[in-house]
Amino acid sequence: MAQVGKQNRLNLLRESPQGVYLDAENLGEILLPKHLVPDWAKIGDVVDTFLYRDSEDRLIATTKSPKVQVGQFACLEVLEVNDRIGAFLDWGLEKDLLLPFREQKANVRPGQKVIVFAMIDDHNDRLVASARLNRHWNQSEPDYQAGDPVHLLVAEETPMGYRAIIENRHTGLIYKSELSEPLEYGQSFQGYIKEVRPDGKIDLRRDAAGYRRVLPLAENIFDKLTDDGGFLPFNDKTDPEVIRKTFGVSKKAFKQAIGSLYKQRRIVFEDDGIKLIKY
Repeated sequence: MAQVGKQNRLNLLRESPQGVYLDAENLGEILLPKHLVPDWAKIGDVVDTFLYRDSEDRLIATTKSPKVQVGQFACLEVLEVNDRIGAFLDWGLEKDLLLPFREQKANVRPGQKVIVFAMIDDHNDRLVASARLNRHWNQSEPDYQAGDPVHLLVAEETPMGYRAIIENRHTGLIYKSELSEPLEYGQSFQGYIKEVRPDGKIDLRRDAAGYRRVLPLAENIFDKLTDDGGFLPFNDKTDPEVIRKTFGVSKKAFKQAIGSLYKQRRIVFEDDGIKLIKY
């Protein structure tokens, strides 16, 4: 069944001067504009498309991928504010995504980043955004296990840490005391479940714990050393953000990994980096 506001795999049904019509099953035939039809596509082929309503409120298809789909959370930029209906957000498609005033927690301004939930508005059956996030958490009991890798979106800073949205479903907390550097509002990354408490609250980690983190990272560093001629300009004095951007881990995890390689006599430390031992 084809769904508005989500990706759909649909058959190319027939050509027209405007483009190609898709068989959207329960929704009827929907136009994929000519400039969006893939060069390789022919009638009868199946194409990945996203369905939404254009500026004239007609259902239309696109082969572009939006930054958010119905049922998902995302951090989007405010492009403009209409005094009558609300703010318009950049979600990567020709028609901007509306954040109605009634779905705003506070007034937003152009250029601001705001975390929203994409949904179908019950009032008019249109795709809109909501910044009233508490209304959209999944109420089911968390089924995560300690150590599970999960997608996280940082939604709020608290005195204790950062509240993050987990897999577009639940929320959890990353403690500041366990971070080597601060996080940013709207930042998204793969994190890990630390613990699901008896009361259902979820504690999170920025990085994997213990050997689950260190051993794969040590091998990645070793492979990069090999690829880069046996030397890397990284050591325990390297800026944490540089390490994070290069290896995707904290400085603490990096130090543990190169310590492991040193103990295995696979590297030596030099003043300006680490060097591969060649036997």
